[in-house]
Amino acid sequence: MTFSLPDSWVWDFWTAVEGDTVHLFYLHAPKSLGDPELRHRNASIGHATSTDWIEWTDHGRVLEHGAAGEPDASATWTGSVFRDPNGGWRMFYTGSRFLSPDASANVETVLAAVSEDLYAWRKDPSTRLSAAAPWYETLPDGTWREEAWRDPWIVEDPAGDGWHMLITARARSLDPDLDPEDRGVIAHARSQDLLSWTIAPPLSAPGAGFAHLEVPQLAEVDGMEVLVFSCDSTHLAGARSGERGGIWALPVPTNGLFGATPLDLGAAHLMTGDELYAGRIVHTSDGAALLGFENVGEDGDFVGRLSDPLPLRWDHDGRLVASRQEYIR
Repeated sequence: MTFSLPDSWVWDFWTAVEGDTVHLFYLHAPKSLGDPELRHRNASIGHATSTDWIEWTDHGRVLEHGAAGEPDASATWTGSVFRDPNGGWRMFYTGSRFLSPDASANVETVLAAVSEDLYAWRKDPSTRLSAAAPWYETLPDGTWREEAWRDPWIVEDPAGDGWHMLITARARSLDPDLDPEDRGVIAHARSQDLLSWTIAPPLSAPGAGFAHLEVPQLAEVDGMEVLVFSCDSTHLAGARSGERGGIWALPVPTNGLFGATPLDLGAAHLMTGDELYAGRIVHTSDGAALLGFENVGEDGDFVGRLSDPLPLRWDHDGRLVASRQEYIR
């Protein structure tokens, strides 16, 4: 069955596996808010466990918003969890701070928390990473409603040279011919110790047709690397305007995600439509699968619960597809 909560919407999520147990971390907000759009201002991070990716035991909230003036004063948003080589577990997550109750202006910051057992978490103030020039758009640039800097995904360097962070961001561009809507990029930061991070140029270029590339993930399916991200129909831009959005996949070139040339996002292909979102590749006992949250229902309303895993395979054209094609309408 899907993971859901009777009194709350559930959407973005990430996982960690320890032994036979899957630990699910998820965003949730109470349905009593009435309007699903208000969930973004009221999100906190919950925790559930499973041994089969289907049946879940919920353990409730593990992180919530901070005090006034803190970078997560409004809400705690999407991140990732992994085992810290120095011991315990580390979570990088997004802090959200809306500037006023009646405006959409929002500043996002990458923050961290630590845990010894994946159940009890405490915020770690040693990490606060923000968007900055020259590569990344900030709120004073005035071209977007928010300072996009969220959804951190951590990758160990394949050559053992520290760590990489993938981040949802927007490019800062002075090109007058570039559509302001068409500035979504995968931001990049590097670290040698997981505490101090250096911002690097983006891994992709703007102008690829995405206003944002949300919840990026680098994963492997049947020995081949793939970058997964989400962009819904309303946030496609440039040449992609008017097309269908959802969960996207981009096979990683042979020189790897961190090669010298930017990723060619023009080669990204759609795996699902807007009915599923914030897709993650997970590895079940049956193989690689796509897990997402149920986003838009048949009546057009927001659903807010997780899907069951959808088995994945590579087709003859080198495209990663979900086996249950009824999700792609």
